[in-house]
Amino acid sequence: MKRFNTIILFLSAILLFNSCKESWLDVNVDPSNPTNVVAPVQNRLPWMQHHLLYAHAAAGVRSALITQNLTFIKNTSQQSMSAGWDPIQGMSTTPYQFFFVAVGANLPDFEKAAEEQGAFHYLGAAKVIKAMGFMLMVDWLGEIPYTEALGENISPKFDDGKTIFEGCIADIDQAIAYFEMTQTAGAPALSAGDSWNGGNVEKWKRLAYGLKARWLNNLSKKSIYKPDEILALLDKAPISNETSTVVNHVDVVEPVGDVLFGDPLKASVMFSNMGMNTNFRITKWYEDILTNTTDPTIADPRADKMIPWAQFGSGSLQNKVFKRSKGVDMSSSIRMNAGPITPSFNNSSSILTLNAGTASERKILPYSNYIAGTNSARYGDTLYVSTKSNSIGYNKAANDQYVWADGSSAGTSIFNARPDAPTFVMTFAEMSFIKAEIYFKKGNTNLAFEAYKAGIKAHIDMMNAKLAQYGSVNPSKSPMRAEDIANFLNNGIGTAGNLTLSKIMTQKYIAMSYSHQNWNDMRRYNYDSTIYAGWKVPYEYTVTASAQNKIPQGQFFRRVMQVNHEFNYNAENVKASHPHALSDDVWSQPVWWDIEE
Repeated sequence: MKRFNTIILFLSAILLFNSCKESWLDVNVDPSNPTNVVAPVQNRLPWMQHHLLYAHAAAGVRSALITQNLTFIKNTSQQSMSAGWDPIQGMSTTPYQFFFVAVGANLPDFEKAAEEQGAFHYLGAAKVIKAMGFMLMVDWLGEIPYTEALGENISPKFDDGKTIFEGCIADIDQAIAYFEMTQTAGAPALSAGDSWNGGNVEKWKRLAYGLKARWLNNLSKKSIYKPDEILALLDKAPISNETSTVVNHVDVVEPVGDVLFGDPLKASVMFSNMGMNTNFRITKWYEDILTNTTDPTIADPRADKMIPWAQFGSGSLQNKVFKRSKGVDMSSSIRMNAGPITPSFNNSSSILTLNAGTASERKILPYSNYIAGTNSARYGDTLYVSTKSNSIGYNKAANDQYVWADGSSAGTSIFNARPDAPTFVMTFAEMSFIKAEIYFKKGNTNLAFEAYKAGIKAHIDMMNAKLAQYGSVNPSKSPMRAEDIANFLNNGIGTAGNLTLSKIMTQKYIAMSYSHQNWNDMRRYNYDSTIYAGWKVPYEYTVTASAQNKIPQGQFFRRVMQVNHEFNYNAENVKASHPHALSDDVWSQPVWWDIEE
């Protein structure tokens, strides 16, 4: 779309300025003032990879709010409104911008340059990235510009979801074909620009097959659903953690940041979307699925790493103890009563008196955290610890620990939100859960349980590979013990004889925390509380008229309203894209694969 070109040129200028090599001095191009076509493919690729991951992370956090992995303090921000199922249009902007502005608009020139050089592996990567971006938009918005999206038309028509889905599958097939080709002599090696798999073409092929399996499995409501075809794809997808696509991030000071938001480029995209913020909290439902094992005496060792902790007490640091956060009960009225409130800290050796001389007078002990204000119902909100993480690079902190002024922990953060947290792009764990789901539905509980257990173990092992790098810093930032893992896998996840679809989908949800695929799965299963045990719509939705205008009672959160850029510049095509495109209740309209056949 031409309206994005200014930003794309700016992106090209930055990547060339920061990637300038001696070879640039030998050509008649000023690297500080490039055109939008001269950037080498090996320089463009990592930028597109970063921005695509950012789009997915932004969508993942918003999906986590919808599905109650996360919640937010009560205010009028798009994050808070999403958590209460009273969404506002702004929640669609960031995923759309990061894909179309920073990725999609680069693709035509990138593919042309790669083709001219015979850089077939870069063409394969481009097809994967294009398919991942457009499929995200289909899952998110339902209908979007596709066939005319990246061309000259400034008001491109919208395509229906099925057309886009089929186009993405075709791109994946083309990507696999490109990865199987030998590059032309002199073409840049994929390893020169690939920030995901280090140029490992076999991993790229397994990523492509995994994406195809994921997306075809999302068709479980459709008559064209073919589980045996998906099982065949799983043999070619990641078959171990070593063949998975996992992006490792680092927490370092960077000379430049993201050109759209200024966020760090090398840090985790989930840190940028969740870890920077003190306002996110995990929910009670999420806490419950991490702690309610088949045997209540056996703990899931991941719970301590995926739920934040903080230090509590007063006085000296030695007197303080770590306590694990409680989850916010979205079935309660807590957010309708202004909660949860972010704590404050008495950084003084003296007792702090609040609201002196009133009925609300309180004494706050030295060096202790507390909730300000006079709403006594909120005084216990200190137990709801945020997912906030500090950063060496972004915050210029000494380390990534979020601390009070006395050095005590205000929050350990969680595995997924730290600046050096890995991004799980395509994993053996996810593939295992797809296999378990299919075999369970086929009635083969033995193979289903084998895959289910393999998926849980794979996720634990992926987490522990990172946690082992930290050592024993705090209860959240330390490796899981081998004996605890073994006990959980052998005694805490049930057996083939008592396996249920609920167990499979719940464990998949945990392994894919903060992924928008969890929202896809919940929609596929119509938010069924027998599958997602204990799940309920947020209480505040049930008492909020504006929420029920957007998602009528008895309906569910099914899609996101079109972004305001399309309303502002492409209104007629937005209107024609769906019968409810301009209606308040568009949020409850299923995307094409979510419609039962």
